[in-house]
Amino acid sequence: MGTSFGRGGATTFQQDLANADCILIQGSNMAECHPVGFQWVMEAKARGARIIHVDPRFTRTSAVCDQHVPLRAGTDIAFLGGLIAYVLNNGKDFREYVLAYTNAAAILREDFADTEDLDGLFSGYEPERRFYNVESWAYEDTEAAAAAGRRESPGEHHKATARAEKYGSGGATMRVKPKLDETLTHPRCVYQVLKRHFARYTPELVEEVCGVPKEEFLKVAEAVTENSGRERTTALVYSVGWTQHTVGAQNIRAGAILQALLGNIGRPGGGILALRGHASIQGSTDIPTLFNLLPGYIPMPSAHEHLDLDTFVEADAGRTGFWGNMRSYTVSLLKAYWGEHARPDNDFCFDHLPRMTGDHGTYSTVMNQIAGECKGYFLVGENPAVGSANGKMQRLGLANLDWLVVRDLQLIESATFWRDGPEIETGELRTEEIGTEVFFVPAAAHTEKDGSFTNTQRLLQWHHKAVEPPGAARSELWFYYHLGRIIREKLAGSTDPRDLPVRQLAWDYPTHGETAEPSAEAVLAEINGYGPDGPLSSYTQLADDGSTSCGCWIYCGVYAGGRNQAANRQPGSEQNWVAPGWGWAWPANRRILYNRASADPDGKPWSERKRYVWWDGADGRWTGADVPDFEPAKPPDYRPPKGAEAQDALAGVDPFIMQSDGKAWLFAPAGLTDGPLPTHYEPYESPVDNPLYRQRENPALETYRHAGNPYNDRRFPYVFTTYRLTEHHTAGGMSRTLPYLSELQPEFFCEVSPELAAERGLRHGGWATIITARTAVEARVLITDRMAPLRVKGKVIHQIGLPYHWGRRGLSTGDSANDLLSMVLDPNVHIQEAKAATCDIRPGRRPQGAALLRLVEQYR
Repeated sequence: MGTSFGRGGATTFQQDLANADCILIQGSNMAECHPVGFQWVMEAKARGARIIHVDPRFTRTSAVCDQHVPLRAGTDIAFLGGLIAYVLNNGKDFREYVLAYTNAAAILREDFADTEDLDGLFSGYEPERRFYNVESWAYEDTEAAAAAGRRESPGEHHKATARAEKYGSGGATMRVKPKLDETLTHPRCVYQVLKRHFARYTPELVEEVCGVPKEEFLKVAEAVTENSGRERTTALVYSVGWTQHTVGAQNIRAGAILQALLGNIGRPGGGILALRGHASIQGSTDIPTLFNLLPGYIPMPSAHEHLDLDTFVEADAGRTGFWGNMRSYTVSLLKAYWGEHARPDNDFCFDHLPRMTGDHGTYSTVMNQIAGECKGYFLVGENPAVGSANGKMQRLGLANLDWLVVRDLQLIESATFWRDGPEIETGELRTEEIGTEVFFVPAAAHTEKDGSFTNTQRLLQWHHKAVEPPGAARSELWFYYHLGRIIREKLAGSTDPRDLPVRQLAWDYPTHGETAEPSAEAVLAEINGYGPDGPLSSYTQLADDGSTSCGCWIYCGVYAGGRNQAANRQPGSEQNWVAPGWGWAWPANRRILYNRASADPDGKPWSERKRYVWWDGADGRWTGADVPDFEPAKPPDYRPPKGAEAQDALAGVDPFIMQSDGKAWLFAPAGLTDGPLPTHYEPYESPVDNPLYRQRENPALETYRHAGNPYNDRRFPYVFTTYRLTEHHTAGGMSRTLPYLSELQPEFFCEVSPELAAERGLRHGGWATIITARTAVEARVLITDRMAPLRVKGKVIHQIGLPYHWGRRGLSTGDSANDLLSMVLDPNVHIQEAKAATCDIRPGRRPQGAALLRLVEQYR
């Protein structure tokens, strides 16, 4: 979504779903995985909205929808591509919106070639290195910006870094605005390229690829298009069912294209709600746990000789749009990090920042552990021995460390792998030969500490400590603050230049109580930022001269007026339905992003029914139900003068203010590693060939060649997909230790259809062994019509459902579904393909010990 619209966060908020005329839920089981937010889907249904669920399984979400559409796992782009083709071929796009607010009229370079021309590849592909040189994807007579601090070819840069994550707040950069053909007839304009690209995604092809009957698909297409346009809006909801694929970023791009064509972005009851997982998944990307980002989606600089701050900013900042102020955001961050030490004469300590040398994601880290290059590891609220793809590789990596720190509520599998992991049972690892020194540090629960969550709609909400943590349990804030304090004390007398970045850190947080707990509110205030007159109220106040500090520019304003805005709890009866007085949403407390697009180019609401933000000519300002996602005093008739930069270069008709051209991108000329348009590729492990192209899978996907990570071939005939249960939570550390939840879901199970059960001799309630080239696991059999067989390319495809919460510790124990998965990744964001893989299944329990290895070897 960042590449498409300018920011990677949800474009809308959960309560606004109630205003939708149609809701398409795909890649999500919202009723079970986000049950609190699902109340607004039910509210929409009560108001007459049509609710559609597209998912391989029939779930609790499906049960309350108007239509459930089962499809083959991993074929979402074919389905969405069919919807896009339906819109384009039948003139169903919201043409005025598309012309004004998207790049449909932009003209592409002559040397761009599409997958239709190259049998599944785009121009610029280099097969020997398996990546794209993206230069030919640009607009005519323009160029994409180089990577921050890198001067290699665009393809080289894209291979080395996960650029799509950077666009969480600020789209990819183009150096100048494109040439336009507003008649949309030029053969190289985006609109015509889009029509050609999706021409083959017919209802018949959707049926052939996805296994969705043509009649069912057309019902969806008619519902979505009839409920979009000037008077009506459709909302799109997705979750990890879209992201955890080798084409995960492109799944979301397809949804973004559909919503932009229908005019559903920036408008009430529309948008795309990217459902985040548990409490602060959004926050952990905003203030990132990702290797390639700094706070606020500022890219981590890459290793490059003589790289300085100006070179870094010039390489990545757009000259137009709000991302053109990147220097102010970066300098203010450096001031927050190093305080008085960050000065103009030392480049504001820019050289203190680490430099990326390539992919440092979690799966590359595992490979480095196994190779002996990574010696120590912190696991904080994560249990990769159960929760990550190919658990065996995770455990082999942990077993090869010098030291491991685990902070969690319980002794999880990643802390005890050395004595009770599956590889101990099979003899692949021996406890006495594992040299890893494990430090288990008990963690405080969220009820036992102050702090904020940033939830699925970019909303910061403060939680106050309810009780003291038990015994030695401490908050993460306590742990890292005191760890940093002790390290700084040890380095206090050091004269080694490499210690200077740590010694000069601004590390002066106030503490309180017997345990010297740091003030979480003081950290929030630092994140918000300060200027000469105290706490800042908006990121537009940030300066590039060192006069302001800010720990995360998109959060600037959360401590406006010196008050914790995340703790706002204004009753609904005292405010409008948008509820700006409950918590605080980034950026600037806006609840629907790009909401200038809720008005037409003249600033008038597209319709009174969908009135949201509009131009008040008498007052000379944008007004409405929400904080305008636009410069408040910029009139619709403003046109930038020649040479204008940053936000001044955007016209009064450019709603997508984080994009360099102010438009939603139907075609992405920059920002993605694997194509400017979504294309159906098969999952890396699939029982069928790609019916569209000779190119079977994503040509830029990432694989890891290792004996512990073999990939399946056609000897594994069945598809399986993993998912979560309402009664258990992620890898199980918070739920399998609780008796009530363990009683509700007491055993690891597999869902299979009656037809598959008959074909393989499976008995309801009995045992089954599920096998891949990595390992085999055993599960109780649940025979159910919820996993319907599908007919694809003339053959029946059976799918198996596996919840992923089980492991060897707790009250409810069992094998881990994620042990079956391989490590194969989306090339943009390095996320694993966990939602579509292949396996075999047979009745009975799996072999024990070394016999398990012999079974898997037979399949290999």
